[in-house]
Amino acid sequence: MKNSNINLAVNEVELKLALPSAHTKTLLTHPMLAGTAPLKQYLVNTYFDTPSGDLAKSKIAVRLRQIDDRILQTVKTAGHGGGGLSSRQEWEWQLTSQQLDQKALQQLPPFQGKLAVYLGQLAPTLRTDFTRHSWQLTWQGSHIELVLDEGEITSGSARAPICEIELELKAGEPEALWALALTLAESVPLRPSDSSKAARGNALAIKQWALPEASTPAQWLHRATVALDAHHDSGQNEHLRAAQHALNNLATHPSLDVGLNSLAQQLNKALNADGQPSTAYGHTALTLANRLAAQTPLR
Repeated sequence: MKNSNINLAVNEVELKLALPSAHTKTLLTHPMLAGTAPLKQYLVNTYFDTPSGDLAKSKIAVRLRQIDDRILQTVKTAGHGGGGLSSRQEWEWQLTSQQLDQKALQQLPPFQGKLAVYLGQLAPTLRTDFTRHSWQLTWQGSHIELVLDEGEITSGSARAPICEIELELKAGEPEALWALALTLAESVPLRPSDSSKAARGNALAIKQWALPEASTPAQWLHRATVALDAHHDSGQNEHLRAAQHALNNLATHPSLDVGLNSLAQQLNKALNADGQPSTAYGHTALTLANRLAAQTPLR
């Protein structure tokens, strides 16, 4: 690449978990984190797209992020996975101003094809501003960064709260992410989340929350997870009903063995009337997602 400041693409593997804002204290006082001071940062993020949303349609995110006096430009591709776990490519480099670096974008694989013609049309479309608390953990021989993000997504006049945990694998095996998440879920009411902040902001902008098609158990769990994300951002009960329907289809899927079927049958009962998770929901959903992910590895 001509721009030597661009970090080579990394394969980011992370597990995303949403939690009710009323329970952040439960997380912060968890024995795993209590007594360890986190790194605290305020992140101001601006996402760019064309007026027609061509990057969103291609599931590509272009972002400028300011952390204190540092400005970073990031490109992320679509994530692969489900049940909260995803793997995606990411490029990131530092800038000296808030001006989008289009020359560098031209060098990246996502913009070598049909998206190249849209580079001149990119403009700010949404913001995600949040406070991040981060901890560096060693868990089962793996290095994991645990972050808690609290803030807001803004897209035009629409807003949605951010309250989520990300477990990012820095070194080691993805299985350690599941084990850490399951340990947290024993006392913190969590739920897997399959929607990135950018995807949530894009849906807010057009007031449309598309749900993925499903036929396999992993796909039904993914559809339920995305539907719950949509319900909490839109406030529309139709998405909660879609999540409940997806969970019912999961629980009655003929390919599930007895053990997985027993887990799936517990999920709907472990959500409250507002679609918020109990600890039983989070632990069961993560256990099921882990088992299903083992049948469909990340790519």
